[in-house]
Amino acid sequence: MCGIAGYVSSNSPTEGRFSVLSRMTGAIQHRGPDDTGLFHDSGVFLGHRRLSIIDVAAGHQPMANEDGSVHIVYNGEIFNHSGVRAELERAGHVYKTHCDTEAIIHSYEEYGPDCLKHFRGMFAFALWDASKRRLFCARDRLGIKPFYYYWDGRLFAFASEIKALLEHPSISPALEAELIPEYLSFGYVSEERTLFSGIRRLMPGHHLILDLAGSQPTLQIRQYWDVPEAPEQPETRSDAEWIAECRQRLEETVEMRLMSDVPLGMFLSGGVDSSAIAALMKRMVSGPVKTFSVGYAEAEFSELSYARQVSERIGTQHHEVVVGMDDFFNALRQLVWHEDEPITWPSSISLYFVSKLASEQVKVVLTGEGSDELFAGYGRYRFYLWNTAWLQKYKVVPGPLRNWIRQSVATSNLLSGSLRRKLQHTFVGLGEDLESLYLDNFYSALSGPEQQRMGVTGGASPYSNYLRYWNQRPNASPLARMLYVDQKTYLVELLMKQDQMSMATSIESRVPLLDHTFVEFASRVPDHMKLRGAEGKYIVKKAVEDLLPHDILYRKKMGFPTPVRQWLMDAKAKPLFDTLRCKDGLIQSFVDPRALETLIDRHQRGLEDGTDRIWRLLNLQIWGETFITRKADAVATPLLSGCGKA
Repeated sequence: MCGIAGYVSSNSPTEGRFSVLSRMTGAIQHRGPDDTGLFHDSGVFLGHRRLSIIDVAAGHQPMANEDGSVHIVYNGEIFNHSGVRAELERAGHVYKTHCDTEAIIHSYEEYGPDCLKHFRGMFAFALWDASKRRLFCARDRLGIKPFYYYWDGRLFAFASEIKALLEHPSISPALEAELIPEYLSFGYVSEERTLFSGIRRLMPGHHLILDLAGSQPTLQIRQYWDVPEAPEQPETRSDAEWIAECRQRLEETVEMRLMSDVPLGMFLSGGVDSSAIAALMKRMVSGPVKTFSVGYAEAEFSELSYARQVSERIGTQHHEVVVGMDDFFNALRQLVWHEDEPITWPSSISLYFVSKLASEQVKVVLTGEGSDELFAGYGRYRFYLWNTAWLQKYKVVPGPLRNWIRQSVATSNLLSGSLRRKLQHTFVGLGEDLESLYLDNFYSALSGPEQQRMGVTGGASPYSNYLRYWNQRPNASPLARMLYVDQKTYLVELLMKQDQMSMATSIESRVPLLDHTFVEFASRVPDHMKLRGAEGKYIVKKAVEDLLPHDILYRKKMGFPTPVRQWLMDAKAKPLFDTLRCKDGLIQSFVDPRALETLIDRHQRGLEDGTDRIWRLLNLQIWGETFITRKADAVATPLLSGCGKA
């Protein structure tokens, strides 16, 4: 696990030629505090920061092949590198180390860009092929590791984190304003563009070739993998056969991710996925298994008791950290800097604190990300299917009457506030399209109409990227379509949270459930084995019933909640709202200050829950201070101290 950065430019100075590259790699030192390396070849600059995990002594990068014609900087792990090595050695390739990095170099020599088909793991790399005069870059299939780049036709720059790109003198931070509507709705941007104008992300399952052999450099990006569609003819198999294969594949993918020459542990939430992985780890390793959990003093938001119960049941060495309001908000500025973009979910802050706890004892952790998006673990899938099923029956009611009922649900004083809120989340109180029934209902903090009411105008439709992926699978079942889109959007952002919050504390996180062969298996699993009645992740729960207590497997999902709503009603939260009101802040350029005051006032008085909207706006404001207006003290000033000074 490491950090990579570099650039290609024909105008690079020869004097002090590594100064820019050193600044770029220095900006991501936290990703690799153990070692650093720089390489230059006629306008091509490659830089690396290393967190030593495999072959600690001999894994220095940039790394070259035998004759020095290929150099690579690489972030990640190829978990099947030993098997790949055996094939390559039989083909005549000679290894100098035991690092998985060499597997990429020699596979590229043997297969070219098709080398990616041979890897199981998480990776982002840039490989310079001097003989062909081309830079070959790639990102893993699910987007576990990040890869950002800038290209203006002359300068190409890349890095694990955007802040490294901003160290190049030719790259200046500017807002990509057209993406604000999607950010305000979802909390993230799900396409290749970022909130930084001109800076893009290489999408999961894609590779990039910068060809310098011609008179002008050319850039090509191609997709090499996608989540498979479910077979047209479902496999005829019993429940027991599906469950047995799921268990076998779970065991394989967990065991593969125990590859390490340094101590490793497990993030344990007390939910199904992390608990199952921890239980399997305990059976597979000879020494103690260390588990780490985070919670809050507010017991209704804390899963610590569940994690403790699992730890006691399976016998791990368990460690906990409790996060309070001051800890949480005073870390936010620094963590927005680490994330490079506004933080989508409050749980990212908690993830940072448990990563910090784990970093005191281990260098690698396994996590349970991915199962919900593969096997329908979120309640929104079930509720959307329920809504659409009842909507078909409800359509016997004439359209004008349905519209009148919908308007009455929103405004009637004959209904209690609680009943009105519940009905507004059902087919009775919602519009009848996907945007209303599903996206506004479960994803959007600020829907299109709400953004207009707050003064946000222009930009692209907030839902265009979601609908683009939705429309790519027209023949799939509604559940399969929802899962596919989440795997292409929501999950990718979760993985960036996982990567950047763990790397902020210099530890590597691994996600066994997102081995691409396991994802391909999940795509074949029929809907009824994923969602059965009200039970999501049915097949996974059945596959690990012998490992975990029944009340852990089948308890109500909490989803890593945080007490942000209550904290925002605390008198101590005043500096947070002062930050929102800063007259020179980014959000003041597109949010009506009267609408902002109304939102804050109604939340503080308990008249409505404005948590998600306030969180979106607060993070955007902090991000603007950190990267766009670049206030000198934006990162260093604790947030609860109030509006920073320019």
